[in-house]
Amino acid sequence: MRSVVLDTETTGMPVTDGHRIIEIGCVELEGRRLTGRHFHVYLQPDREVDEGAIAVHGITNDFLKDKPRFREVADEFFEFITGAQLIIHNAAFDVGFINNEFALLGQSERAEVTDYCSVLDTLLMARERHPGQRNNLDALCKRYGVDNSGRDLHGALLDAEILADVYLAMTGGQTSLSLAGQGAEGDGSGRPQVSAIRRLAAERGLTRVIRASDEELAAHAARLAAIEKSAGGPSLWAQLEASAPQE
Repeated sequence: MRSVVLDTETTGMPVTDGHRIIEIGCVELEGRRLTGRHFHVYLQPDREVDEGAIAVHGITNDFLKDKPRFREVADEFFEFITGAQLIIHNAAFDVGFINNEFALLGQSERAEVTDYCSVLDTLLMARERHPGQRNNLDALCKRYGVDNSGRDLHGALLDAEILADVYLAMTGGQTSLSLAGQGAEGDGSGRPQVSAIRRLAAERGLTRVIRASDEELAAHAARLAAIEKSAGGPSLWAQLEASAPQE
């Protein structure tokens, strides 16, 4: 299944007050693994960014002056997300802004994200699993042991990467699919930019296989025998081995 973990940053809120998207960050998952493909862009919104929003994400009006407008990236963005399951934290916010951007272009066929994507809201999922607790992204990182030490400010691409790890942890899968470092390059605005995306699927080499020694295998067998004696029946390990297809 193809999934796209998505996040946006905006000039402020709500969208009904004319606020616009200024950053989109997406990472792609296939079969619960990062593919290395991503979509990331900053956008010129043709309006001022609220001071309160700048305090959250650090994206200034000066920084956005020479960035493309949404219409210049709309086709590429649409192609990237179409047919995917979108994984978004507080999806109503991001989906509402994306719908608005396409609507402003007069593209009614693209103005409802749910017409061409399915949407999974990790905030709703977290609230169901952890009622009465804080379920923002930072709280979920702490709860599931996901490293968010580089998240001094919100950033769409970085938050999408972190959310991918959180989602996999919440749904019982492997976390931290990539541990590649994230660079911070100056852009003249005083805001660090993510210059490297986690690319374990594309960049890792062959995995080294370490075989158990004879002594370790003997100790393992002895431990299973003790478990079976205590349980009065075959261990789960033995049952799985017995049912495994023979090569």
